[in-house]
Amino acid sequence: MEHPYLFLTSLFGSFGLEHWAGAHAHVTYMWLAMIILVILGWIGGKSVTLVPKSVQNVFEVIISGLEEFMVGITGEEGRDSAPLLLTIFLFVLLGNLFGLVPGFYPPTASINTTVALAIIAVSWSHIIGIKKHGVKYIKHFLGPVPVLMPLFFIIEVIGHLARVLSLTLRLFGNMMGHELVVGILLMLAGPFLIPLPIMAMGILVSLIQAIVFFLLPTMYIAGAIEEAH
Repeated sequence: MEHPYLFLTSLFGSFGLEHWAGAHAHVTYMWLAMIILVILGWIGGKSVTLVPKSVQNVFEVIISGLEEFMVGITGEEGRDSAPLLLTIFLFVLLGNLFGLVPGFYPPTASINTTVALAIIAVSWSHIIGIKKHGVKYIKHFLGPVPVLMPLFFIIEVIGHLARVLSLTLRLFGNMMGHELVVGILLMLAGPFLIPLPIMAMGILVSLIQAIVFFLLPTMYIAGAIEEAH
């Protein structure tokens, strides 16, 4: 989707990189999201107190709540995966919300970003499975019937590859769809009649998609941790 104005593209234009920044808006806004999260994390963690204040309080509510929710699904063994999945959640949420800010582009509206996140999340679930079971992790792909093991293996491999595709397209499709709808309504209604109901719905969509991108990998990790049957 072509944007009439992007803040970072204009900023990079000051250094003669406007064409590159315009062609890679998802990269520049991904950098911005990471910088914001690092700064907020630094602010929230630099003065940790027993009585949380401001940014620390917000981070503790979000992180502790989602971590305990995750542990409730995976068990205590899944707690080691919380830092990665919570980082992905915060990045996806912030990246989604960028689409509601004029002059900003949501990096999650690019399939390049969503496929990278999906590969990381799904690959991590297998790393956890191998760490937990060692070589025996292969049993998760072979099924309970020895004669049908080759067939089960092929089906399971396809299924796990489909996880990457599912995570990728779900997030990309929803965020790009929202961008297109808002863009079309802006062209029809004019710049002074911003479609507020659609943008308000975008906040809900942004949150839901971030939660889904956190919940599904959590379930994948839970499946990798449990014993194969």
